[in-house]
Amino acid sequence: MAIELSLPPEVHELTERTRDFIRDRVLPLEDAHDGDIAAAGGDTFRVELQQAAREAGVFAPHAPVEYGGHGLGMSDRAPVFEEAGYSLFGPTALNIAAPDEGNVHMLAHIANPEQKQQYLAPLAHGDVRSAFAMTEPAPGAGSDPSALATRAVRAEGGWRINGRKWFITGADGAGFFIIMARTSGEPGQRGGATMFLAPADTPGIRVGRHLDTLDRSMVGGHCEVFFEDLLVPDAAVLGEVDRGFEYAQVRLGPARMTHVMRWLGAARRGHDVAVAHVARREGFGSRLGDLGMVQKMIADNEIDIAATRALLTRACWELDRGEPAANATSIAKTFAAEAIFRIVDRSMQMCGGLGVSGDLPLARLSREVRPFRIYDGPSEVHRWAIAKRAVGAAKRALRESE
Repeated sequence: MAIELSLPPEVHELTERTRDFIRDRVLPLEDAHDGDIAAAGGDTFRVELQQAAREAGVFAPHAPVEYGGHGLGMSDRAPVFEEAGYSLFGPTALNIAAPDEGNVHMLAHIANPEQKQQYLAPLAHGDVRSAFAMTEPAPGAGSDPSALATRAVRAEGGWRINGRKWFITGADGAGFFIIMARTSGEPGQRGGATMFLAPADTPGIRVGRHLDTLDRSMVGGHCEVFFEDLLVPDAAVLGEVDRGFEYAQVRLGPARMTHVMRWLGAARRGHDVAVAHVARREGFGSRLGDLGMVQKMIADNEIDIAATRALLTRACWELDRGEPAANATSIAKTFAAEAIFRIVDRSMQMCGGLGVSGDLPLARLSREVRPFRIYDGPSEVHRWAIAKRAVGAAKRALRESE
């Protein structure tokens, strides 16, 4: 059976428009501000970028058509998101940056009509930003979500939420929060989580300090957030009570893959910069690009780019079929996070002193892609899950053969 890898004409055309928009309009702005979105103007800058993307016809490729987007599935998003990610500011311009992109995806699948009108519509249109409040300081939920400690208890007319979160991307200036809180069971137990929606100005929500992280390209930073006797109505429950961990999978698998798409674009830019440099730089009696050691680094980059795309294609195919794709997304995310860093690191090495300077974008690309080996699940946790599934399958096969 033939495998079809060509893009539908409309996706190909959107990919080309995105490529032109990013290179003509967005890259110069990224370079001018060294990839620091706060230095560029934060939310004011975001609004300007997104208006330019609307005018270019490339805004919100992932959002449902009824909310002003292009309605692309996972496989069709890949080339568009990769071109957007060629600039660190590109995802913000197209309204596909984390966490908003993942929240649009989840709200489109889980929210009821009233919640879609109140939260999804303005988020998809770029009128507001959002935050997904799940990660907690120890001993709360981190790589192990079952450690969830933030608690929601029944109160008159709704729920009262108390807890502390941190590393909440985009929290400063977010229009609303999606809050993961425990509604049954105890930390360490599986299940018992519920998602709640709350406008950011609701009494009881307090955004604390920005954690000082390597990356600088995400509007609103990575913040501590405190929920202190936050009272929300029953209508704030996203989906059903105690099914929060189940719903999180609707978001997390696709969000990991869209991270891969965006960061692959950034890695490709680094590779392109390096190849252009070694093609013209002379040393040791020839162009650097003619030297065997440099050619090996170029070839390894090309292999990592191709392999990342292949694993991404498989995972997105499974997601588009409605499959959980847990193993495929873990494999793709783990390989890609490490391959993308390797690509940028080799590119820096090929450029020598310029590679670690501000004269080329490579140093800031390295700064941005390194956290991906931790964000959305550290490589070690994904490897543990992959191995656990493999061993579990082997044990089942042994039992069935007895």
